[in-house]
Amino acid sequence: MDMAHLHKKMKKGRPYYYVREIARVDGKPKVINQIYLGSPERILEMAQGGNSMPKKIQAQAFGALWLANLVEKEIDLAGLIDGIVAEEKDNAPSVGEYFLYAVYNRMIQACSKRAMPGWYKATAIQHIRPVQIDELNSQMFWFKWNQVGERQLQQIAKDFLRRISRIESSSSDCFMFDTTNYYTFMATDTESVLAQRGKSKEGRNWLRQIGVALLVSRDKRIPLYYREYEGNRHDSKMFLQTMEDMFRVMRDSAGEDGALTVVFDKGMNSEDNIAAIDAREGVNFITTYSTHYADHLVHVDLDRFKPVDTRKNRKLAQKGREDDRLLAWRTQGEYWGRKRTVVVTYNPLTAAKQRYAFEKKMLRLQDTLFEFQSRVNRQAPYWRKQSVVLKRYMDICSELHIPSDLYKVEFYVTDKRLRMNFRKNHYRIGRYIDRFGKNIIITNITDWSTDEIVQASLDRWTVEDAFRLTKDESQVALRPVRHWTDSKIRCHIFTCIAALALLRIIELRLRKAGVNMTAKAAMRHMGNLHSCLLWLPGKRKAVRMLEEPDEAQADIMRAFGWKIAGGVLQEI
Repeated sequence: MDMAHLHKKMKKGRPYYYVREIARVDGKPKVINQIYLGSPERILEMAQGGNSMPKKIQAQAFGALWLANLVEKEIDLAGLIDGIVAEEKDNAPSVGEYFLYAVYNRMIQACSKRAMPGWYKATAIQHIRPVQIDELNSQMFWFKWNQVGERQLQQIAKDFLRRISRIESSSSDCFMFDTTNYYTFMATDTESVLAQRGKSKEGRNWLRQIGVALLVSRDKRIPLYYREYEGNRHDSKMFLQTMEDMFRVMRDSAGEDGALTVVFDKGMNSEDNIAAIDAREGVNFITTYSTHYADHLVHVDLDRFKPVDTRKNRKLAQKGREDDRLLAWRTQGEYWGRKRTVVVTYNPLTAAKQRYAFEKKMLRLQDTLFEFQSRVNRQAPYWRKQSVVLKRYMDICSELHIPSDLYKVEFYVTDKRLRMNFRKNHYRIGRYIDRFGKNIIITNITDWSTDEIVQASLDRWTVEDAFRLTKDESQVALRPVRHWTDSKIRCHIFTCIAALALLRIIELRLRKAGVNMTAKAAMRHMGNLHSCLLWLPGKRKAVRMLEEPDEAQADIMRAFGWKIAGGVLQEI
């Protein structure tokens, strides 16, 4: 670590000084500690005063925690929970406060409950929202959360998300729905209904996992509904079971008038699910459909496709990249017992990436087949049976996730010895390549334009982006799940969804103020804003001063109606 040094900043033509310590982090110099000294006059006064120099200075993380608390004040999560969960009064924080402090931690720098007291001790929490930090330990979290029943938690989540949606009300009648799962390291013999082995979306099928479904509004991207479910339950079955609650939330958000539209992917498609939507008046759906089951749509000539009017296509056209634009072709077809609108899209950029990946797989498969041929033709041990060789060929195709009919593998016998040949099946390869970049959208909507249908389907990224944040290692971080009973797992999932919702409100407020910044970036900037405690001679109590904010921090604070002047937080 470098020695401490003076650092000067110019503000409105005047110099202000800081004591900074810099160290190399990941090979790059980074400020690890900064203390505000003030103007040259103030430094001179301190130097001349001799014994007026601070005896001790302590810097505490302030900005991110202050911002999280500022936004949450409009919700009053702790009060909401304490109004639902009755508990005997004790000297520890309330059940609601245990949820609240866990949510703050998830919004800023997620850590385990065991590490939480140490994390809070490095922050200015006592200045922002005082708490007995030593009580925020894993044992007390277990004890307090154990008092919350499953139905109570469902009511808490429902009321919390309703308050969120009313603070940032949606004007859209279109909603995005999706599911994901989170692997755990829970032992096989640990009792759990939620944690089950199933098809992991991250390829870790050997681990027990927990599923989560999420509904967000299209325009505000605010979570409106979520549901945790068993890791081995198929998405389509879960979708049917949550449909009643989900549509009620959608209607509550959009109002009683007008049609609702829910957008989901092909994982939720089933006869029962579509029939249940068809049976509801005023509910539309937009979903994707597997190209594997619609061969006649995949091989339509690209001359029939036209560019779609989407935001990304307009940007590509401005850059002179018309050939990279998303194309679409519209038709009709009978699906799930009724005639539906069908839109097939083609993305040249995606097709090129898939073609490149496919060619790499084909080269690997070809090399493997040459090796197979050599072993078969020289009668290597364990390579003398046709069934054994074919099984190995099927296994390598499965490993590469490509069909087994792209090569024609032939066997024949000469001089009582098995021989092997292989050649490409160019017809099947051409048909397979036709799928690249293609996506099929099916909807019961007839009066929307092709552009509107495609854009709604593309906007499903909003819920996918929310899931990406829940899998962030430092912020929200629903995974790893460090709880081992279903009741605590449900409480943990709620704190993560609550953190996600509050972070989204921060993004919306910043955007309204003209600050184009994600919540993650905002919390990172604000995390570097410290509160300094100074113990001065002759003073019984420490004096608190805030660092001078940098430009990004000042913009964020201004967006919420606050500023720092002379080390003091002030409302604008």
